[in-house]
Amino acid sequence: MRIIVSGGGTGGHIYPALTIVRAIQKRIPDAEFLYVGTKDGLEADIVPKEGIAFETVNIRGFKRSLTPENFLRGAQAFGGVMKAMGVVRRFHPDVAIGTGGYVCGPILLAASLMGVPTLIQEQNVMPGITNRLLSRFVSCIAMGTKEAAQYFPKGKRVFTGNPIREEVLKARSGESRELFGLDPKAKTVLVSGGSRGARSINKAMIGVLAHYAGRDGVQFLHVTGKAGYEDTMAQLQEAGVDVSASGNLFVEPYLYNMPQALACADVAVFRAGAIGIAELTARGVPSVLIPYPFAAANHQEMNARAIVAAGAARMILDRELTAERLLSVLAELLSEDAKLRRMAKSAKRLGRPQAADEIASRAIRLAKGQKAPVPVGE
Repeated sequence: MRIIVSGGGTGGHIYPALTIVRAIQKRIPDAEFLYVGTKDGLEADIVPKEGIAFETVNIRGFKRSLTPENFLRGAQAFGGVMKAMGVVRRFHPDVAIGTGGYVCGPILLAASLMGVPTLIQEQNVMPGITNRLLSRFVSCIAMGTKEAAQYFPKGKRVFTGNPIREEVLKARSGESRELFGLDPKAKTVLVSGGSRGARSINKAMIGVLAHYAGRDGVQFLHVTGKAGYEDTMAQLQEAGVDVSASGNLFVEPYLYNMPQALACADVAVFRAGAIGIAELTARGVPSVLIPYPFAAANHQEMNARAIVAAGAARMILDRELTAERLLSVLAELLSEDAKLRRMAKSAKRLGRPQAADEIASRAIRLAKGQKAPVPVGE
C-alpha cells in the first residue's frame, strides 16, 4: 500500500500526521509513505529524521486582506497544484491524507482530481479555509470535534477526535514526577504557552509564582519557551522570587518530554490549540485555557469555549489575562478538590485516545476502495 501524507507549517499539523503514519504502520508494516511539505516549514526538519521519504511543494498562504501580493501567491498556488499532480502521478498512491496547513491543499486537490481516495483531518471547532475548500473534493473528513460538522458536507464527515502521540497515553504519573524531581504528593500545575511560549502567559505567571513560592502542597512546572526564558527568570528575580530555593517552582525554557509533564499535571494552564486540548482530555487533565488571540478565524477561542461548555476547563481571554485573574482561578481550583475531580471526569469523557487508530482504519478502508465515513448526526 502506498500513502501520501501532507501537512505542515507548525507542529500542530506535523505531529498528528506522523501519529497517523505510525498507526497505519502497525496495521500494514510494509506500507510505503511519501510526506509532502514545504522546504521552509518545520516538516522539512522533522519528517526526514523519522525516516519517511519527503518532497516539497512551494506554496504560501494568502493574506487576509486584498493585496497585490495575493496575485503572486495565487500564481504560486496554481504552480503548486501542477507540481503536486506530478508528485501524485510518480508516486501513484492508494490514498492521500492531509492534516492541515496550506501545503496540504495542492496535494489533496491534485490527488482528488486524479481519482485517488483522499482524507482530511480537521482539528478545530472552526475549520481552516484550506480544509473547508478541500471538503468539496475529498472522500472523507475526519473531524476532531463534533462542533465542526456544520461546516462540512453531509455524507463525508465523521467524528474521530484528534490523533495524539502514543507517548502521551503511556506516560505514568509516579515515574514522571520522579523524572522532574517533583513532590509525589503535591498538586502539580503545568504551564505552557506552546513550543514557542506565550509572552502574556509568562508575564501573568510572575505574580502567580511569587504568590506560591515556597508553599506546601502545590508545585508549578512552567515552560516559558526558549525565547521567553531569560526574560521570565529576570522578572522573577526582580519580584524577589528565588526559583532554585523555593522547592516548588520549576521553570524550564523547553521540554522534550512533554508527555511525561502531562502525566504529572493535576491542572494545566495552556493555549487552546486543538492538539494540546486533545492531549489534556485524553489524560483527563482539568485546564485553564488562554486562547491565542491572533489564531486564524479566532479558532482557539472556539476550541476553548467547547471545552468550557463541557465542564472540563475555565477560560481567560488573552486581553483579560492578568496575574490577579489567573491567580484567582487557580486558587479556586486548587482549593476545591471536588470541583477539580468533576472537571477531570469531564475532560476524560471528552478524550479520544483511539483517534489515530480510527483515522488509520478509515484511510486503509479508502485505499482498499471501501466507503469510509459514517455521517454524524444524520
